[in-house]
Amino acid sequence: MRTEREKMVSGEWYWINDPELVEIRYKTRETVDKFNATSPRDADLKDTLQQQIFAEVGTNVHIEKPLRVDYGVNTKMGNNVFINFNFVLLDCCPVTIGNNVFIAPNVQMYTATHPLDLEERKAHQGQAAPITIGNDVWIGGGCIILPGVTIGDGCTIGAGSVVTKSIPPHTVAFGNPCKVQKQLR
Repeated sequence: MRTEREKMVSGEWYWINDPELVEIRYKTRETVDKFNATSPRDADLKDTLQQQIFAEVGTNVHIEKPLRVDYGVNTKMGNNVFINFNFVLLDCCPVTIGNNVFIAPNVQMYTATHPLDLEERKAHQGQAAPITIGNDVWIGGGCIILPGVTIGDGCTIGAGSVVTKSIPPHTVAFGNPCKVQKQLR
């Protein structure tokens, strides 16, 4: 029998209040609270805490505070990543952030979704779909990235966009819903 964690990561319906999942969220949030309380000058401690929060963190990764993360263990980041203030990450299943990625303030990434049926939702069921951010991507301020989205290499996503569908490489996209506005190559 598959665990609730295995179901969650693979995109199946899972029970959100499973004790293992609750414990992972508590531990992650405690570490995130330590990160958020760290002096901006204490780069070594911030780096250490980032390594504890996320599954993988490359070199030269800078995250501004405050940060909010659901699990952390499902997220991998490449090298040369800059994440600005107020980043929210609901990483119930894999989130991959490539190399040379800039994420502006108030960006939110949600892998999680819930049933539309009220009775099913009352049962605290969840489902998730991965998010992939390619290399050399810039995500503008206030963007919301929804479950199952891939943003291709070399993309720029305009501020305030709600990204509901995958965006092909080397494009500029913006809007609600986010749509490709310009091909760069």
